Amino acid sequence: MNILEEYKSVNKQKNIEFRYYYRLINKKFNGVTAYGIEVERKDYIGSKNVNLERDKIDVISPEKEDVEKMLVKIWSNQLSPIHLVDVLGAYVDDNVCKFNI
Repeated sequence: MNILEEYKSVNKQKNIEFRYYYRLINKKFNGVTAYGIEVERKDYIGSKNVNLERDKIDVISPEKEDVEKMLVKIWSNQLSPIHLVDVLGAYVDDNVCKFNI
């Protein structure tokens, strides 16, 4: 897995700071470059990390631009890693045909 791009977002609520990281990733899949998304959230109280959530979908599409658009959309909406598969699942299912397997 390679990280190609990363977006960051910070949200503060009361005494907890939520740091979100949205990454465009790629890897080889059946001889084709596949693009995916990784989302990570780190929760801080002061300078202490108190929680970490991370999820990814390695193989979304062989078309980088399509995955970049989705990455920007989930970044702008501060999607939690907990909901990554729920939100992108249907999109991934629709794009599997682009791999010509």
